[in-house]
Amino acid sequence: MTRYYANLQRGPFLMPIWLSAMGTLAVMCLLSFAVWVWVTADATTVIIVRHAEMEINAGGDPPLTPAGEARAELLARMFGDSRTVGVIDAIYVAATLRSRLTAAPLAARLGLMPIVAPAHDAHDLVRRMLREHPGGRILVVGPSDTVTAMVESLSGAEHLPAIAESDYGTLYIVTVPRIGRANFLRLTY
Repeated sequence: MTRYYANLQRGPFLMPIWLSAMGTLAVMCLLSFAVWVWVTADATTVIIVRHAEMEINAGGDPPLTPAGEARAELLARMFGDSRTVGVIDAIYVAATLRSRLTAAPLAARLGLMPIVAPAHDAHDLVRRMLREHPGGRILVVGPSDTVTAMVESLSGAEHLPAIAESDYGTLYIVTVPRIGRANFLRLTY
């Protein structure tokens, strides 16, 4: 004769405890992943423009023409309202006078000091901007040959069309998320 308690199995008694523990662990893992994605999902927005119209045959580092000064003012009107959400956090300019003068009206409106950065190494400048201003909004003003190089470096796009010598109104807006792929828009202003 077999005793009654010898036929009882211990598994069904402990199963609800193990299932609760495993479920709690799974929920905590999913919740921590969701929090990590939420915290790191800030996107950095970079606006890249060529310097405004410059004086032709005015020496090695020419100033802006009246049309160039008007374009610089237009840029300041477009991005210079500090009362709205999404205001520019930093301005990077090439060392040329025309680049500094293009950014000057916007910098004055926002009370920012433009950061003079070397324009010859777009990849290093992109790394610096993303490191120093994560999740921010940045304006970059430079010569035509560095604009497309910066957009390519930020977005991973290849073979963007070059900016023509007479084209001063091209503007790129590049959105760089921390997770995922960057996107860009090419506009004319």
